[in-house]
Amino acid sequence: MLIQIFTQSLICHHQRVSCISLGETGKHFFFKYNFLILGFVFQVYMACQSMLIVLIGAIPEYHIEQGDHSNYEELIKHVIFTEDVNSIVTEWFLLKQQAYKVSLAGSLFFAGVLIGNVFFGPLSDKIGRKPVFLTALFFEVVFGYATAFAPSYEVFALSRLLVGLMNGGMSLVCFVLTQEYVGKAYWAMTGTLTNMTFAVGIALFGALGYYIRPWRTLATAANSPGVLFFLLCVSLPESPRWLYSRGYTEKAEEVLQYIAVRNGNSNAAAKVKLRMCPGSVKTGNQGNNGPGFLDLFTHTVLRWRTVVLMYVWYSCSLVYYGLTMNASEDSGNRYFSVAMYGLVELPAYPLCIYFINKQAGRRKTMASFLALAGLSCLCTMLVPVTAGALFNATSLALLGKLLVSAAFNIVYVYTTELYPTAVRNAGLGVCSMSCRVGGILAPFVPSMRELHTSMPFLVFCLSGISAGCLGLLLPETLNKPVTETLDELSSPAYHRIVETKVGS
Repeated sequence: MLIQIFTQSLICHHQRVSCISLGETGKHFFFKYNFLILGFVFQVYMACQSMLIVLIGAIPEYHIEQGDHSNYEELIKHVIFTEDVNSIVTEWFLLKQQAYKVSLAGSLFFAGVLIGNVFFGPLSDKIGRKPVFLTALFFEVVFGYATAFAPSYEVFALSRLLVGLMNGGMSLVCFVLTQEYVGKAYWAMTGTLTNMTFAVGIALFGALGYYIRPWRTLATAANSPGVLFFLLCVSLPESPRWLYSRGYTEKAEEVLQYIAVRNGNSNAAAKVKLRMCPGSVKTGNQGNNGPGFLDLFTHTVLRWRTVVLMYVWYSCSLVYYGLTMNASEDSGNRYFSVAMYGLVELPAYPLCIYFINKQAGRRKTMASFLALAGLSCLCTMLVPVTAGALFNATSLALLGKLLVSAAFNIVYVYTTELYPTAVRNAGLGVCSMSCRVGGILAPFVPSMRELHTSMPFLVFCLSGISAGCLGLLLPETLNKPVTETLDELSSPAYHRIVETKVGS
């Protein structure tokens, strides 16, 4: 059987760094079961944390009895909730002039994610993926339980900020870590499966909210998968690509040897040997001499690449989370709406896998999906809400969610391939930072309906189309080698890699 070499991307001027096959595929593929289980639990946990405010911040139907409304304290005494909903709104009476606090809590979560991306991304490039990932995950679980047992809105809001802070560091590093465990040939597949399970997580969260109505119990149940995920991840090895790029060649060889054994490779008894790649940090030297955050804006090749990617990520996030959070504003069953906005993403991922590996490549496919998502939101403004059952504003909004989900999935994989290993987490951190700016603004976009009913979709339309046009300025990465160091970005010998196969 033919198996690909795991270290096919760890090359220096067309020379292989390892001469044994480590078994990316095969009967005992390292992540065939472990990766799928971990990935599923992780994405369900991520989806629950990201969408938590949609259900626990639900505003039920209510009316205000006649009486003294001279101040807010007197007003809430006359509020009668006519819908059986238990949320932070009903517990702390976040109505009228206090209603903004619901959107504020959602924005604080994404503000924390933004800070976490900026801080933890470059940190994991310096000290390693695994320690940063596990530390952030541990504290996210702790602060998640603080959310469920918050005695006041102020403590609740602070806990959401801290959960977002840890979430920003943990999720970004975890995505890079899983990508770096496997060869480039599988990056599109693993990235797509990761995002697909996030969509399933949104749907499961909608179902969980339907059966668990008290908001504190729901917050506790949504946070509990994090405990299981942490226990399962303690034994994971460090990224061999990070070890290699930082000059820890011997440790990288040990990890690759471990993966080879777990893959059931018949050649695993042979010693894995890697060659030092020009431009990598000297072994044991993790000082300030290595590449870092500033190189994203000072390096000639990376500067404009980073600026364009930041806007693309911002637009994806604004449209994606804006449309999802708009589900709670829709008429009908809010739990069903949340589940539908998750399930509608699923058809997008097979489309991604097909198109990005074909002649269209990453760049054109991403740009097309973004532009089509914007056009879908434009059509939403032109179709009456009371139109036919199959063709109305809600169905067009769901189509827009499907298209932007496809673009969001591609941009994760695409960005990973555009940055060298030495600054990959820093690059993803900066892009994810701008992504979270979109996430911070997203909870407030649906409220723009008060200005005009079509205003939210106008914002989504302009964001999607403009990001699609700018995305065409980026280079294509399909069938191109993955760079490990900054020096290789301008190396003529690194323009193409021949995917050789070895018989086992």
